[in-house]
Amino acid sequence: MTDILSRLKTLQQEIRVGIIGVGNIGKGIVHQANITPGIQCVAIADINLENATSWAQKLGKDYSIVENIAEMQCSIQQGKIAICSDGTLISKCDFVDVVVDSTSSIINGLQFALTAINHHKHIIMMNSEADLIFGPYLLAEAKRNSVVYTSADGDQHTVLKRLINELELWGFKIVMAGNMKGYLDRYSNPTSIIPEADKRFMDYKMCTSYTDGTKLCIEMALIANAIGGATLVPGMYGPIVKDIYDVFQHFDFHSLWNRDTPIVDYVLGAYPPGGVFVIGYNDHPHQMSTLGWYPSRLGPGPFYVFHRPYHLGHFETMACIAEAYLDGWALLKPDYGLVTNVYAYAKKDLKKDELLDGIGGYAAYGLIENRADNVTHPGLPICLAEDLRLRRDISKDEKIYLEDIIIPKSDQRFKIFNLALLY
Repeated sequence: MTDILSRLKTLQQEIRVGIIGVGNIGKGIVHQANITPGIQCVAIADINLENATSWAQKLGKDYSIVENIAEMQCSIQQGKIAICSDGTLISKCDFVDVVVDSTSSIINGLQFALTAINHHKHIIMMNSEADLIFGPYLLAEAKRNSVVYTSADGDQHTVLKRLINELELWGFKIVMAGNMKGYLDRYSNPTSIIPEADKRFMDYKMCTSYTDGTKLCIEMALIANAIGGATLVPGMYGPIVKDIYDVFQHFDFHSLWNRDTPIVDYVLGAYPPGGVFVIGYNDHPHQMSTLGWYPSRLGPGPFYVFHRPYHLGHFETMACIAEAYLDGWALLKPDYGLVTNVYAYAKKDLKKDELLDGIGGYAAYGLIENRADNVTHPGLPICLAEDLRLRRDISKDEKIYLEDIIIPKSDQRFKIFNLALLY
């Protein structure tokens, strides 16, 4: 089989991509789609139309603002980018082959993905929050409709999956999938984060979710659910290291690893931040001997560290779009269901009747935990912890449980809760 780029160059008809959400990452995906041979962005959606139209103008693309399917299809036939505020139009459009959700909206992300699947389109999730909480349900629906459901390439969890695939091809067992994080402050909030967020042109809540570790935990839960992994402790250990090769000084893999279940964890402060690493196991004498004299410094054996010093977000997304369309292959999907989830913990002292304000807010941060530890007394998934009222006072750093929140059965979210927690 020839490489992806060569195959894209020889396509008779380009892969038509619709992109929902034109924030920083979404903008990049639109650009990449239009410079990659064999792929074309034909439609974009954003609740702020000006975001989408100004970006199309900056890229020098002809576009039309559309309000229904007929207008969208007409625009695409005319070779213009169809721009709308309703992402479900893209999910329904017959002239779109692959839908990319690059929003950060959890409930809308569910709707965009489910609509695309029901209209027989492949769905690429750059929306990791919706991907985590609804992934198992959406994967089941995708299989039923014979389409691909996958996390988008370029985020830490998918970069890890490509590295894991390579190591397994080489005959290594996967011991640990790891993230390399530069900084962590569990108590950051949308006010304290303003200076850093403004430097990066980022939404304040989104930047907070990166800093307080919630996003990290979501990414590691996604890779755990794809490979059948587990965390050793709630929130993972995350030792401070100067060098990624120091990982062996902080984890005793001989005692921590059960030789069956991969561990997910992270290191803090290792250079360069933003990378990923995998610990692989290989005890064959010939392989160990060979790795021992190779100039690469991989570890003492039989445990070896392999790392990639970067992940590039939208730069890397086109490969998984092509793989989904050309081969019906998903880079990363929750094959093991919700074996891990990310649960809400109080970021400050919370009072009875106080409203939770979701991921990256003032009220709570999220910690990854094994779902098996949340069966008899289930925690509140952080991906569902928005606009929910508390039944009791909760102290700072205390776990928030499902029983602690008020959600009337008449609320439409009651059905969504059940949908998310059944899988």
